[in-house]
Amino acid sequence: MNIRIQTELCEMLGIKYPIVLAGMMAVSGPTLTAAVSNAGGLGIIGATSLKPETIGRWIRKTRTLTDKPFGVDIVYPAIDPRTPPSVTTDDLRKTLPPDYVELVEDLRRELGAPEVKNMEAWLPIPAVFEKQLQAVIEEETPVLALGLGAPAGMLDEPRRRGMKVIGLAGNVRQARYQVKSGADIVVAQGYESGGHTSRVGTMALVPQIVDALRPTPVLAGGGIGDGRGFVAGLALGAVGAWLGTAFIFAEEAFIDFLDLDQDEQGLFPLDEWTAAKWVEAALKAGEDETKVHGLISGKTTRLLKNRLLEMWEKKGRSTLPFPLQNVLIINLLESIREARLENSVPFSMGQIAGMFKSQRTAKEIVDDVISGAAEILGVPPP
Repeated sequence: MNIRIQTELCEMLGIKYPIVLAGMMAVSGPTLTAAVSNAGGLGIIGATSLKPETIGRWIRKTRTLTDKPFGVDIVYPAIDPRTPPSVTTDDLRKTLPPDYVELVEDLRRELGAPEVKNMEAWLPIPAVFEKQLQAVIEEETPVLALGLGAPAGMLDEPRRRGMKVIGLAGNVRQARYQVKSGADIVVAQGYESGGHTSRVGTMALVPQIVDALRPTPVLAGGGIGDGRGFVAGLALGAVGAWLGTAFIFAEEAFIDFLDLDQDEQGLFPLDEWTAAKWVEAALKAGEDETKVHGLISGKTTRLLKNRLLEMWEKKGRSTLPFPLQNVLIINLLESIREARLENSVPFSMGQIAGMFKSQRTAKEIVDDVISGAAEILGVPPP
């Protein structure tokens, strides 16, 4: 097999290296996005929980930091489309099962965390997504990343304007749906990844999606953070790598989200203490210190094991459907942050967190992946 570091993805997206930053909420703002793009990869803003006006502002900010291609990541909501466009967090709070509300209050008391005012949760209703998408289209962002695909016809306008669409998939069925929705590139994101994960490991998932979608290009995601993982993804038939957890360790991570008010941040309350503890926890993490759980949003996400997760599981309760779980839990998350209970904050990260022992710049991370790959393949770095 003739494996090349520079693949068809480079020409397709106008980038030097086939390395794509995962659009991580709370992590991937304009500063990190631009840094990855300037390093030769493709940076992507994690905009899923952002207001449309914030998305537009961040796209413009990114353009002041780089003249290279970049993208924006949003998610079409997989909830009842009949949900009223005017629904509020308080509306949904009234529908929460009383026994779950009591459960969360019991957890708060057991943790010794303070009571807090009702926080505004992120409500991913279709009407909000459509405004987010319009903000991305109006700014003519080069790349649009979609975690869940989109209804038929919704991506006609972005594609007419020449935007490239990246879709994420955790199985072959989802991958085919992404292509049907209009994706030009599909990420095969395996079980090892942070954030929302597949039930299938990356080594098994990537070649099956590659075979099912050929000739649609596929990116390998999940468990990739250095040249070894990058080359492995290429050997499985991928045209590049989708890296998330590796960039939690970038010096440029989190910065822009810290400038937002909480109601602009959405899903996960963040401040300088939380961001610092997130990185610290990732630096200390081992290979078996994460767990897939629906605690934050009701959708399964890989989180660092912590006291809150242990307490929830001891209660023997499942989590509520998305987005009710977010509405249920957001006050408790804010309470934990205010009390500085670092052993109870549910930090998201992939299984490769244990590979990294220091922070570096985004450029150093990209350069290390490429130089490591070149050494394995016995070729000079491009």
